[in-house]
Amino acid sequence: MKGVVLERLAWPDAEPVLASGRPCVLPIGARLKEHGYHLPLNNDYVAAEWLARQVVERLDVVLLPTLPFGFFPAFLEFPGSVSLRLEAFRDTVVDIARSLARHGARKLYVLNNGISTNWGLAPARDILAAEGVQLEFLDLTTANKPMKDRLRTQARGTHADELETSFMLHIAPELVRMERAVPELHDAPGPIRRAASPSGAFGDPTRATRAKGEALAAGLVAEICAAIEAFAAPDFAPRPTDPRYLK
Repeated sequence: MKGVVLERLAWPDAEPVLASGRPCVLPIGARLKEHGYHLPLNNDYVAAEWLARQVVERLDVVLLPTLPFGFFPAFLEFPGSVSLRLEAFRDTVVDIARSLARHGARKLYVLNNGISTNWGLAPARDILAAEGVQLEFLDLTTANKPMKDRLRTQARGTHADELETSFMLHIAPELVRMERAVPELHDAPGPIRRAASPSGAFGDPTRATRAKGEALAAGLVAEICAAIEAFAAPDFAPRPTDPRYLK
Protein backbone atom coordinates (compact mmCIF):
# COMPACT_ATOMS: atom_id res chain seq x y z
CA MET A 1 0.00 0.00 0.00
CA LYS A 2 1.47 3.34 -1.06
CA GLY A 3 -0.99 5.54 0.78
CA VAL A 4 -2.11 5.96 4.38
CA VAL A 5 -5.51 5.13 5.85
CA LEU A 6 -6.01 8.04 8.26
CA GLU A 7 -8.48 6.38 10.64
CA ARG A 8 -5.95 3.67 11.49
CA LEU A 9 -3.47 6.20 12.94
CA ALA A 10 -3.22 7.67 16.42
CA TRP A 11 -3.32 11.46 16.35
CA PRO A 12 0.45 11.96 16.93
CA ASP A 13 1.07 9.79 13.86
CA ALA A 14 -1.57 11.65 11.87
CA GLU A 15 0.05 15.03 12.52
CA PRO A 16 3.11 14.63 10.25
CA VAL A 17 1.04 12.83 7.62
CA LEU A 18 -1.36 15.75 7.29
CA ALA A 19 1.47 18.28 7.39
CA SER A 20 3.30 16.50 4.57
CA GLY A 21 1.19 18.15 1.87
CA ARG A 22 0.12 14.94 0.21
CA PRO A 23 -3.50 15.01 -1.01
CA CYS A 24 -6.32 13.67 1.10
CA VAL A 25 -8.97 11.55 -0.61
CA LEU A 26 -12.58 11.66 0.57
CA PRO A 27 -14.76 8.91 -0.94
CA ILE A 28 -18.49 9.65 -1.15
CA GLY A 29 -20.93 6.80 -1.69
CA ALA A 30 -24.55 6.59 -0.61
CA ARG A 31 -25.17 3.83 1.87
CA LEU A 32 -28.95 4.23 1.56
CA LYS A 33 -30.11 4.86 -2.02
CA GLU A 34 -32.37 2.70 -4.15
CA HIS A 35 -30.78 0.83 -7.04
CA GLY A 36 -33.62 -1.10 -8.60
CA TYR A 37 -34.87 -4.53 -7.67
CA HIS A 38 -31.50 -6.17 -8.27
CA LEU A 39 -28.91 -4.04 -6.40
CA PRO A 40 -28.75 -3.20 -2.68
CA LEU A 41 -29.32 0.19 -1.07
CA ASN A 42 -25.62 0.40 -0.21
CA ASN A 43 -24.54 -0.10 -3.83
CA ASP A 44 -22.74 3.26 -4.12
CA TYR A 45 -21.02 2.81 -0.76
CA VAL A 46 -19.66 -0.58 -1.82
CA ALA A 47 -18.41 0.89 -5.10
CA ALA A 48 -16.81 3.91 -3.39
CA GLU A 49 -15.03 1.68 -0.87
CA TRP A 50 -13.70 -0.50 -3.69
CA LEU A 51 -12.43 2.49 -5.66
CA ALA A 52 -10.84 3.94 -2.53
CA ARG A 53 -8.89 0.71 -1.96
CA GLN A 54 -7.57 0.83 -5.51
CA VAL A 55 -6.40 4.41 -5.03
CA VAL A 56 -4.68 3.98 -1.65
CA GLU A 57 -2.88 0.87 -2.93
CA ARG A 58 -1.49 2.77 -5.92
CA LEU A 59 -0.89 6.36 -4.78
CA ASP A 60 0.77 8.21 -1.89
CA VAL A 61 -2.44 9.76 -0.55
CA VAL A 62 -4.20 10.10 2.79
CA LEU A 63 -7.44 8.16 2.64
CA LEU A 64 -10.41 9.36 4.70
CA PRO A 65 -13.46 7.26 5.66
CA THR A 66 -16.23 7.09 3.07
CA LEU A 67 -18.99 9.66 3.56
CA PRO A 68 -22.19 7.55 3.40
CA PHE A 69 -24.74 10.37 2.98
CA GLY A 70 -25.05 13.14 0.42
CA PHE A 71 -27.41 15.12 -1.80
CA PHE A 72 -29.59 12.51 -3.54
CA PRO A 73 -33.08 14.01 -3.88
CA ALA A 74 -34.01 12.09 -7.05
CA PHE A 75 -34.61 8.82 -5.21
CA LEU A 76 -36.75 9.78 -2.24
CA GLU A 77 -39.95 8.16 -3.53
CA PHE A 78 -38.32 4.79 -2.81
CA PRO A 79 -38.28 3.49 0.78
CA GLY A 80 -34.83 3.41 2.36
CA SER A 81 -33.37 6.22 0.24
CA VAL A 82 -31.91 9.12 2.22
CA SER A 83 -30.81 12.59 1.08
CA LEU A 84 -29.25 15.54 2.85
CA ARG A 85 -30.24 19.07 1.93
CA LEU A 86 -27.91 20.56 -0.68
CA GLU A 87 -26.58 23.16 1.77
CA ALA A 88 -26.07 20.56 4.48
CA PHE A 89 -24.08 18.35 2.13
CA ARG A 90 -22.01 21.27 0.81
CA ASP A 91 -21.21 22.47 4.31
CA THR A 92 -20.31 18.98 5.51
CA VAL A 93 -17.64 18.70 2.81
CA VAL A 94 -16.39 22.23 3.55
CA ASP A 95 -16.13 21.46 7.26
CA ILE A 96 -14.21 18.24 6.61
CA ALA A 97 -11.74 20.11 4.41
CA ARG A 98 -11.33 22.93 6.95
CA SER A 99 -10.67 20.43 9.75
CA LEU A 100 -7.85 18.87 7.76
CA ALA A 101 -6.46 22.21 6.57
CA ARG A 102 -5.88 23.29 10.20
CA HIS A 103 -3.09 20.72 10.29
CA GLY A 104 -1.56 21.35 6.87
CA ALA A 105 -3.63 19.24 4.47
CA ARG A 106 -4.75 21.78 1.89
CA LYS A 107 -5.60 19.47 -1.01
CA LEU A 108 -8.76 17.36 -0.91
CA TYR A 109 -9.79 15.09 -3.78
CA VAL A 110 -13.38 13.88 -3.51
CA LEU A 111 -13.81 10.39 -4.91
CA ASN A 112 -17.40 11.16 -5.74
CA ASN A 113 -19.54 8.13 -6.58
CA GLY A 114 -22.64 10.18 -7.32
CA ILE A 115 -24.02 12.70 -9.80
CA SER A 116 -26.38 15.04 -7.93
CA THR A 117 -23.55 15.49 -5.40
CA ASN A 118 -21.79 17.60 -8.05
CA TRP A 119 -24.21 20.43 -7.20
CA GLY A 120 -22.85 20.54 -3.66
CA LEU A 121 -19.21 19.90 -4.47
CA ALA A 122 -18.81 22.70 -7.02
CA PRO A 123 -19.80 25.49 -4.59
CA ALA A 124 -17.77 23.80 -1.82
CA ARG A 125 -14.80 23.95 -4.15
CA ASP A 126 -15.21 27.70 -4.66
CA ILE A 127 -15.73 28.40 -0.95
CA LEU A 128 -12.53 26.55 -0.07
CA ALA A 129 -10.52 28.10 -2.89
CA ALA A 130 -11.12 31.51 -1.31
CA GLU A 131 -9.49 30.11 1.85
CA GLY A 132 -6.44 28.69 0.07
CA VAL A 133 -7.68 25.10 0.15
CA GLN A 134 -7.90 23.13 -3.09
CA LEU A 135 -10.76 20.71 -3.71
CA GLU A 136 -11.28 18.67 -6.84
CA PHE A 137 -13.82 15.93 -7.44
CA LEU A 138 -14.64 13.03 -9.71
CA ASP A 139 -17.46 13.92 -12.11
CA LEU A 140 -19.21 10.73 -13.20
CA THR A 141 -21.06 12.55 -15.98
CA THR A 142 -17.80 12.78 -17.95
CA ALA A 143 -15.51 10.18 -16.33
CA ASN A 144 -14.45 7.15 -18.38
CA LYS A 145 -16.68 8.32 -21.23
CA PRO A 146 -14.89 6.63 -24.17
CA MET A 147 -15.04 3.27 -22.39
CA LYS A 148 -18.70 3.74 -21.47
CA ASP A 149 -19.59 4.68 -25.04
CA ARG A 150 -17.81 1.61 -26.38
CA LEU A 151 -19.49 -0.84 -24.01
CA ARG A 152 -23.02 0.59 -23.80
CA THR A 153 -25.73 -1.25 -25.76
CA GLN A 154 -28.86 0.03 -23.93
CA ALA A 155 -30.93 2.74 -25.59
CA ARG A 156 -30.67 5.04 -22.56
CA GLY A 157 -29.94 4.90 -18.87
CA THR A 158 -27.78 6.19 -16.03
CA HIS A 159 -28.92 4.44 -12.84
CA ALA A 160 -28.84 0.76 -11.84
CA ASP A 161 -28.47 0.28 -15.58
CA GLU A 162 -26.34 -1.83 -17.91
CA LEU A 163 -23.07 -0.11 -16.96
CA GLU A 164 -23.54 0.28 -13.22
CA THR A 165 -24.76 -3.31 -12.91
CA SER A 166 -21.81 -4.54 -14.97
CA PHE A 167 -19.43 -2.69 -12.63
CA MET A 168 -21.01 -4.36 -9.63
CA LEU A 169 -20.88 -7.78 -11.27
CA HIS A 170 -17.12 -7.28 -11.41
CA ILE A 171 -16.42 -5.88 -7.94
CA ALA A 172 -19.16 -7.51 -5.81
CA PRO A 173 -21.06 -10.17 -7.79
CA GLU A 174 -22.50 -11.66 -4.60
CA LEU A 175 -24.63 -8.52 -4.16
CA VAL A 176 -26.20 -8.57 -7.64
CA ARG A 177 -29.50 -10.41 -8.17
CA MET A 178 -29.65 -10.59 -11.94
CA GLU A 179 -32.81 -12.69 -11.86
CA ARG A 180 -34.62 -9.59 -10.53
CA ALA A 181 -33.19 -7.11 -13.07
CA VAL A 182 -35.73 -5.46 -15.37
CA PRO A 183 -35.31 -2.83 -18.12
CA GLU A 184 -36.70 0.60 -17.35
CA LEU A 185 -36.41 2.81 -20.44
CA HIS A 186 -38.60 5.71 -19.39
CA ASP A 187 -37.93 9.25 -20.60
CA ALA A 188 -35.40 11.89 -19.59
CA PRO A 189 -33.32 11.53 -16.41
CA GLY A 190 -34.21 13.51 -13.31
CA PRO A 191 -36.17 12.47 -10.23
CA ILE A 192 -37.08 8.80 -10.64
CA ARG A 193 -40.81 8.35 -10.13
CA ARG A 194 -42.26 5.00 -9.13
CA ALA A 195 -45.12 5.48 -11.60
CA ALA A 196 -42.65 5.61 -14.51
CA SER A 197 -40.04 3.21 -13.11
CA PRO A 198 -41.54 0.72 -10.64
CA SER A 199 -38.13 -0.83 -9.97
CA GLY A 200 -36.28 2.47 -9.61
CA ALA A 201 -33.77 1.67 -12.35
CA PHE A 202 -33.14 3.86 -15.38
CA GLY A 203 -31.72 1.79 -18.22
CA ASP A 204 -31.45 -1.90 -19.05
CA PRO A 205 -29.54 -3.88 -16.42
CA THR A 206 -30.39 -7.16 -18.14
CA ARG A 207 -27.61 -6.33 -20.63
CA ALA A 208 -24.96 -6.23 -17.91
CA THR A 209 -21.97 -8.59 -17.94
CA ARG A 210 -18.99 -9.08 -15.69
CA ALA A 211 -16.61 -8.57 -18.63
CA LYS A 212 -18.05 -5.11 -19.26
CA GLY A 213 -17.66 -4.34 -15.59
CA GLU A 214 -14.01 -5.37 -15.56
CA ALA A 215 -13.27 -3.05 -18.48
CA LEU A 216 -15.20 -0.19 -16.89
CA ALA A 217 -13.40 -0.62 -13.57
CA ALA A 218 -9.94 -0.68 -15.15
CA GLY A 219 -10.63 2.46 -17.15
CA LEU A 220 -12.13 4.34 -14.22
CA VAL A 221 -9.32 3.47 -11.80
CA ALA A 222 -6.70 4.58 -14.32
CA GLU A 223 -8.51 7.87 -14.91
CA ILE A 224 -8.98 8.58 -11.20
CA CYS A 225 -5.32 7.85 -10.42
CA ALA A 226 -4.14 10.11 -13.23
CA ALA A 227 -6.41 12.90 -11.98
CA ILE A 228 -5.12 12.61 -8.40
CA GLU A 229 -1.49 12.54 -9.53
CA ALA A 230 -2.07 15.73 -11.51
CA PHE A 231 -3.85 17.29 -8.51
CA ALA A 232 -0.91 16.44 -6.22
CA ALA A 233 1.59 18.30 -8.40
CA PRO A 234 2.82 21.67 -7.06
CA ASP A 235 1.96 23.37 -10.34
CA PHE A 236 -1.61 22.03 -10.49
CA ALA A 237 -3.96 24.50 -12.19
CA PRO A 238 -7.59 24.19 -11.08
CA ARG A 239 -10.14 23.71 -13.82
CA PRO A 240 -12.85 26.36 -14.18
CA THR A 241 -15.99 25.63 -12.19
CA ASP A 242 -18.63 24.08 -14.43
CA PRO A 243 -21.51 26.59 -14.41
CA ARG A 244 -24.04 23.73 -14.56
CA TYR A 245 -23.31 22.97 -10.92
CA LEU A 246 -23.76 26.49 -9.59
CA LYS A 247 -27.44 26.82 -10.47
